[in-house]
Amino acid sequence: MTTLLLPARLRVALAMIAMAFGLSACGINNVPTLEEQAKSAWSEVQNQYQRRADLIPNLVETVKGFANQEREVLTQVTEARAKASQVKVDASTVTDPEKFRQFQDAQNQLSGALGRLLVTVERYPELKSNANFLALQSQLEGTENRIAVARRDYIEAVRAYNTELRTIPGRWIAAVLYPQAKPMETFTATPNSERPPTVKF
Repeated sequence: MTTLLLPARLRVALAMIAMAFGLSACGINNVPTLEEQAKSAWSEVQNQYQRRADLIPNLVETVKGFANQEREVLTQVTEARAKASQVKVDASTVTDPEKFRQFQDAQNQLSGALGRLLVTVERYPELKSNANFLALQSQLEGTENRIAVARRDYIEAVRAYNTELRTIPGRWIAAVLYPQAKPMETFTATPNSERPPTVKF
């Protein structure tokens, strides 16, 4: 009676391959995978906010040429942009609720200042028809849409990551293998955003 025996090294290699497949099937890599997806989505949010910040100086200069008497609104936009640029939240600090709130507040202030600027522009028909202004306004509107999409994608990535950290077996896996993993913050609605803005001329 002959038996086929595999060499010891081959048996160990096959056992390790089987164990690796078993561990990957049980979700052992879900926590770091979802964390990286959330960080990547956060980078895209920052990218779109930076794009908006880069457009603002050109917009302010264009409006300034036509509506010099609106200096207060232009100053508010410039100051809000400066504040928003100073508050930094990177992928490693989205787990800090206070820093995240500061970032969101600064961006909300900038959005409000831009909204006031665009309402002010309504008083200047010659500015509204200026090609430079129309191009900048179009780019800014497109950027606002990109910001909304990037924020939505980030919120979804954080939802998946935070859910993995709170549910079993992800909770157990994180506790044992990824103890540094912490829930990430997500965006909240701007206070009073349910009310339509008041436009006064």
